[in-house]
Amino acid sequence: MHLSWHAQLGELQQANEPCVIVTIFSAKGSTPRAIGSKMLVSAADNFLSIGGGHLEHQAIKLAKDMLQQQTRQSFIKSFSLGASLGQCCGGQVELLFEAFYPFARQVAIFGAGHIANALVPILEQLPCQVMWSDSRSQLFPSQVYTNTKIVISDDLCAVIAQLPTDSYVLIMTHNHQLDQQLCETLLKRQHLGFIGVIGSTTKWKKFKLRLLHKGYNETQISRICCPIGHSDIGGKLPMEIAVSVSAQFIQYYQNTQTLKPSNTVSENADGHLKLLP
Repeated sequence: MHLSWHAQLGELQQANEPCVIVTIFSAKGSTPRAIGSKMLVSAADNFLSIGGGHLEHQAIKLAKDMLQQQTRQSFIKSFSLGASLGQCCGGQVELLFEAFYPFARQVAIFGAGHIANALVPILEQLPCQVMWSDSRSQLFPSQVYTNTKIVISDDLCAVIAQLPTDSYVLIMTHNHQLDQQLCETLLKRQHLGFIGVIGSTTKWKKFKLRLLHKGYNETQISRICCPIGHSDIGGKLPMEIAVSVSAQFIQYYQNTQTLKPSNTVSENADGHLKLLP
């Protein structure tokens, strides 16, 4: 069964694959498909159809060029089906090209307990790559999504060296001492992303005192968020905590997202492109 265009887009985004959506923006005369028909083009494949033939061939080529050049600006291009493409329809269409690129946000989760097992399936449906680490292989599910990588290691602090410095880190192991060691490793590395530790305010007070005694200053320690979770979402069940933590992550990446929708450009009769208002 063929997926709808939005379901297909969801799958590509989940797999962290960039793609271009090609839409029939306007149509005059005899055309193979109606206005609004869509096709999705990734670097390796294309999905759905805008009518086939030379029109679709040219559209795929333009879409792949966008991906290769990492073009983010949308544009509209006009095609004369009879004169320029030799199709029997003889009409004219305008195609809208819109590129969608995956988010590069890396989420690192340390610990594979009940809360992590509730949280990861939620994060897997969000625009991120997940690195999930623990020493206990039996706690991981048998299957995970393609945007999740499981790391089984007896030295979780060493795993931190594999992370980009702007990673969103969530620490939720079964051992408070290990949680603190992970925090110290991140602070020593001058981690620039989010550092979150699961626990109570009492746990955090003890953590903070230990970090101060070890020579970390208030500015460094303030980079750590504990307890983690969205302040407006309470509850102690694993799924309640998972929803709260994922809501905090969504708020974080939306606030720090730098890519904004670009203007759309249209092609004039003389072949030049112009910005649409």
